[in-house]
Amino acid sequence: MVLEKLRLDGPPRKVVIVTGGSRGLGKAMAISLAEAGADICIASRTVSQLESAAAEIKAASGRDPLIVPTNVQSRADCDALIEKTVAHFGRLDVMLNNAGIGDARGAGARIHDLEDADWHDTIEVNLHSTFYCSRAAVRTFLKQDQGGVILNVASGTALRSSPQSIGYAAAKAGVISLTKSLAAQVVGEYIRVNCIVPGYVSQRPPRDEQEAGMRQQRGRFITTRRLGEAWELGPLAVFLCSDASSYVTGEAFVIDGGGLAGGIAPTGWVVSEQAEVSRG
Repeated sequence: MVLEKLRLDGPPRKVVIVTGGSRGLGKAMAISLAEAGADICIASRTVSQLESAAAEIKAASGRDPLIVPTNVQSRADCDALIEKTVAHFGRLDVMLNNAGIGDARGAGARIHDLEDADWHDTIEVNLHSTFYCSRAAVRTFLKQDQGGVILNVASGTALRSSPQSIGYAAAKAGVISLTKSLAAQVVGEYIRVNCIVPGYVSQRPPRDEQEAGMRQQRGRFITTRRLGEAWELGPLAVFLCSDASSYVTGEAFVIDGGGLAGGIAPTGWVVSEQAEVSRG
């Protein structure tokens, strides 16, 4: 019974859109969702990356994902993403808002040196895109009259100081707040809204022993004494997209190896040392 609730292959089979689904955390979650039986649409800007990710998803799950090149800073693109998905699969069940700028523009700049363009770009990609896609998804859910799920991806950066990336931290804090407020607004429509809050997670295998050693060194500040791996977000995403989480909405789920609970990770790492690690 429990395992059946975690399946996404229906009937009817769940249809899931994953923004930022061509690499990193988005691709890892898309693979897990496809393995659980969902039909997947992945969206990002770069067609070649989408095609490569689609091949990986199909190899892992046997599911053939739809790819939709999308600039999530564009309201029109976000609307078109939902429309193309529904046209292809006939429905939409889950909107997974993962797109973001992990290594955000303006990172490392102090507020008096931060350019308007860098601030706006960071807010648009990380927060505005979540709003655009959520709005379009809710409109579709209401037309379908079947409810649905919105799953956002924030960052542990939103829950603590981040002097090296204040725009990114502010945007991700906005994602958590949007999650809670939207959940309360649409609960009567059988729409659930939740948020995953990753800590420091490796996006890919290390290039060499030096990089592996650097990651191990960073991991010493985390309660589990290691960085997370991208695949580890997959099972949580499956749970939150499935009927097993039918009583869960308006929540932010931290998955950070106990980093925030331990309270020991430094806030002042230099930007150059963060380039290979995503905060979600």
